[in-house]
Amino acid sequence: VPPGRWHKAVVSTQSTGWNHGLFGCCDDFGTCIISWFVPCVTFGQNAEAAGVSSCIMGAIIFFVPLLNLFCWVKIRGAIREKYSIEGSLINDLFAICCCGLCAIVQEAQQCKNSPGAAMAR
Repeated sequence: VPPGRWHKAVVSTQSTGWNHGLFGCCDDFGTCIISWFVPCVTFGQNAEAAGVSSCIMGAIIFFVPLLNLFCWVKIRGAIREKYSIEGSLINDLFAICCCGLCAIVQEAQQCKNSPGAAMAR
């Protein structure tokens, strides 16, 4: 672009992948440790960041069998949609059931490290 000329920014709407892999738990060691010892906190933060529920309600829901699974799938799907991440319900269920703590950390890392990720309080 020649100097002094304005140009339009191109906004990509293409699907992308997660910022961190499912087993990239230690990429953010602080989130990893918190999620290991008190996963309800990270679950609640993810719920709030995804716009599914408040942090407190998310943390409480974490302890309610079946409701937690339903909400977790909803949270993960909302995060995927918010950040245009490819995936499916089956992939989400697989990640949650096979490596739940890794999935929580992956979601938290995505919400923390993506543009526009600042949470309104």
